[in-house]
Amino acid sequence: MSTFVLYAAKTAVSALVIVAVTEIAKRSTSVAALVASLPLTSLLAFVWMHLEGAEPSRIAELSLKVLWLVLPSLAFFVVLALLIQRGHGFWVSLGSAVIVTAACYAVSLFFFAEA
Repeated sequence: MSTFVLYAAKTAVSALVIVAVTEIAKRSTSVAALVASLPLTSLLAFVWMHLEGAEPSRIAELSLKVLWLVLPSLAFFVVLALLIQRGHGFWVSLGSAVIVTAACYAVSLFFFAEA
């Protein structure tokens, strides 16, 4: 498979996932949350890596690193929901959630980064 075709396929599949979640959310936030919470990004990355000939050990290594970095990403959802529920505006809540999440990632990477 040519590089261009592979990039086009990656882009199309990734875009379809994002569009699907936003369209499903118009009808059911629960179903959209389920689809969004699936590890689709990781799954797609693992498939693309495999198709591009990556060593299985690299895919396994990535899988374990994703596992550890999922934990700090949870802060985003907690902060965003709490701030919006407390009456803060969307953009303030979103920005605050991004900042807190970035800080959580920085701490996590400090402890889990490659030597």
